[in-house]
Amino acid sequence: MSDVFTVEKRSAVMSRIRSRGNRDTELRMVELLRDHRITGWRRTCKLFGKPDFVFEREKVALFVDGCFWHGCPRPKHGPVPKRRAAWWSAKLARNKERDRIVTRTLRNAGWKVLRIWECDLVATRARRAIGRIEKILASNVTQHR
Repeated sequence: MSDVFTVEKRSAVMSRIRSRGNRDTELRMVELLRDHRITGWRRTCKLFGKPDFVFEREKVALFVDGCFWHGCPRPKHGPVPKRRAAWWSAKLARNKERDRIVTRTLRNAGWKVLRIWECDLVATRARRAIGRIEKILASNVTQHR
């Protein structure tokens, strides 16, 4: 289906949308954290890169990366649109580079960074994602004792 707006108008409309995270994805992560009784996290913290969840005491920054916007390596999860493919490839490459910079900067500041893919929040993969979170939190607890 073709767009009802011109390319210029669509660009203007999209430029006014401000990122606040993916509500459904973040709410799914909240549900998983609560179901597994993982506590001590905050969703709003003034930290470089704006992590989706922050465990301040353990110095863990958790990002839940959307498959499309962050370039999931799994086939079919992060496909580049066929229309304006060169533009989208460049845009998604910039997103990946920004993610690398954010991760490196936080790690250099003493934070542990964990990135979970949106597709890992489905029921069949969620236990593994929770296990990764529990492992990084447990490693920080033993380091601070």
